[in-house]
Amino acid sequence: MRTLRLLALLLLLAAPAWAGTRLADNGNQTVTDLATGLVWDQRETALTTWEAALAYCEALNHGSQTDWRLPNRNELETLVDETRTAVPALDRTYFPSGQANLYWSSTSYPVTSTQAFYLDFSYGNLGTSTKSNALYVRCVR
Repeated sequence: MRTLRLLALLLLLAAPAWAGTRLADNGNQTVTDLATGLVWDQRETALTTWEAALAYCEALNHGSQTDWRLPNRNELETLVDETRTAVPALDRTYFPSGQANLYWSSTSYPVTSTQAFYLDFSYGNLGTSTKSNALYVRCVR
């Protein structure tokens, strides 16, 4: 029995980033990625600037937790569901209100300090935008 549990755990950890079995609904509008240990806010936000996105996540008190932050670009990419053939490229089971749109990351663009990386959940592509533009936010802890 122990061998089977170990094998199941290894298969789960070896699953690709988009595998839906990696995600667990916590029942409090948060989702845990079992492979990375990251906890994501399921709720959608209004469009906001990069600075406001940083402040929003840092001030968030949700799911009895206060250590929320804006994810970096690598963390945000782990949410891309590569199995989806329709937009958004986000698991609709765990993020039913997810937008096929641009979401801020905390990662600034090194070429110019006025831009930061975003993830476009239409198709799962990274890009950069001027920090004063209004994009969506998905907080993580």
